[in-house]
Amino acid sequence: MSTCPFAFYYRRQIAAAKAKTGNTAARSCVEITSAMITTTNLCKRYDSEAGPVVALDSVNLHIPRGQFTAVMGPSGCGKSTLLNLLAGLDRPSSGEIDVNALRPGAMSEARLTEYRRRVVGVVFQFYNLLPTLTVGENIALPALLVGSPERQASARAESLAARVGLAHRLSHRPHQLSGGEMQRASIARALINNPSVLLADEPTGNLDSHAAAEVLSLLEELSEEMETTVVMVTHSREAAAIADAIVHMRDGRVEDVHVAGAAG
Repeated sequence: MSTCPFAFYYRRQIAAAKAKTGNTAARSCVEITSAMITTTNLCKRYDSEAGPVVALDSVNLHIPRGQFTAVMGPSGCGKSTLLNLLAGLDRPSSGEIDVNALRPGAMSEARLTEYRRRVVGVVFQFYNLLPTLTVGENIALPALLVGSPERQASARAESLAARVGLAHRLSHRPHQLSGGEMQRASIARALINNPSVLLADEPTGNLDSHAAAEVLSLLEELSEEMETTVVMVTHSREAAAIADAIVHMRDGRVEDVHVAGAAG
């Protein structure tokens, strides 16, 4: 990926963000023992007045445990649909999804709710923070929903807030934060239940280049620290340049997969 024309600039921005926080550790190689995410002939179709719409068409993916994967492609190519299926927010029309030996497409609604709360964490482009809650309360909420004691959830939220640079913002409401701060709070919230998989939908889409670099740096560092597999949907070649692998999609299909360091 070093051949990407934007990679040098963005990596320089990320390096500056890491230097600011005193973290200069590079992302280490992950020993791959098994696949974290596998899709087999995955299809998603929607009905419309004009006829059926094929959002995903026989998508086959193999994402190793611990890998940071970026999914790219033009609008309407199916990348957000893929993310929604992995997150358990929608169900496939046919085919299979295997996430850490679990099959969300075949789960009951009750089990799917638990899957969304415990197995995957989701970072949204528009943050999706609850405006009536403080930053600390927003981060702690998913832990409370799985039954964690309030004191434990609050302590975990404080720890994560400090890790993403928001210790001084715990009592603030979302409207008092910058876009970058809101996205960092969203990342902390997504990670509070130690998910196996972190799914990020255009996490830098609403941020300036400086805030985007800080958010990407956090995603990269935290995925390594917490041994979390990351799948990030993005339009940005700059953002995708930090990933271990890039999946290119078009017309609902996987067009190409580029792995960092691979020849060609």
